[in-house]
Amino acid sequence: MEQFRALLIASYGRHYLAERIAADGSHSGPFIQVSTPAKQHVGAVGDRLLLESTSPDQARIIQIEERRNLLYRSDAFKSKLIASNVDQILVVLATQPAFSPDLLGRAVVAAEAHDIGLHIILNKCDLQDSLPMARKLVEPYARMGYPVTEVSAKFDPVSMASLQSALCGKVSALVGQSGMGKSTLLNAWVPDAAAVTQEYSVRLDTGKHTTTACRYYDLPEWGRDQQGQLGALIDSPGFQEFGLAHLSVSELQHAFREFKSVLGQCRFHNCAHLSEPDCAIRDAVEKNQITAERLNLFRQLRSDSKTADVQLQGITQAKERWSTSPTKSSKK
Repeated sequence: MEQFRALLIASYGRHYLAERIAADGSHSGPFIQVSTPAKQHVGAVGDRLLLESTSPDQARIIQIEERRNLLYRSDAFKSKLIASNVDQILVVLATQPAFSPDLLGRAVVAAEAHDIGLHIILNKCDLQDSLPMARKLVEPYARMGYPVTEVSAKFDPVSMASLQSALCGKVSALVGQSGMGKSTLLNAWVPDAAAVTQEYSVRLDTGKHTTTACRYYDLPEWGRDQQGQLGALIDSPGFQEFGLAHLSVSELQHAFREFKSVLGQCRFHNCAHLSEPDCAIRDAVEKNQITAERLNLFRQLRSDSKTADVQLQGITQAKERWSTSPTKSSKK
């Protein structure tokens, strides 16, 4: 059976679509339905795969090539893959409905932890009454150096065009809550996105799964950089929470950009930045070098990580007890 390289371009639960990767690195149809080992959810949109044909339009995964990064969210009980091999995260916020500062903060931490660029897009800026509060919530991230672009996807095409240079040649993951205008942004940049989405659904006959789908869209020709690399957007479902329980405490500390200049200056090397004496992080908060909201976010993420560790240890111990317990004799 033929083996070939492919790009995973759509994920609907455990249903995948891929396109062949040519010798020059480009990818194109026809779409290939991809099956996974033992029906496991192992792939992420953006993965480079080694596939083996099982029919003219179906294949199974032989190998997932090494990823540059993997963006996902997790809590103590489960994880959800978002995308892989991403160059930047586009965090889409809006003046209305009000966005979650907590989700924004977590997305920023995820980007730092996985060495992915991040660009904040503040949409619906035509709603002037809500704009000052939205700007206030975003301002701490602008001070830390994260780019922020204000747009009105529906009413200001010029503001949308100003973002195009930031997308050229890059694979960008769209992340945000429902209602922020991600679909409007996507349709503005990829005019045939709705048609492609429908084609994905028809191809898999899984239209009911589209609300939980991640999908890969090539940008039009304007999305090429000077080296000829075409950019792409990975659209993820809107979500209200962004768990990061998979990150260790050390990874979390280093994912807070503004912490780095004072890390290692606390009296205790394992300082949790709670109530320990001579805490450099808390001292920086008092000097307005770090916001109290960011310290509170770190504390919450640290607690989530600890809870996940305890949960994992409990599961591991239960499995060990089960595997070593004597089997019951069969009934006669």
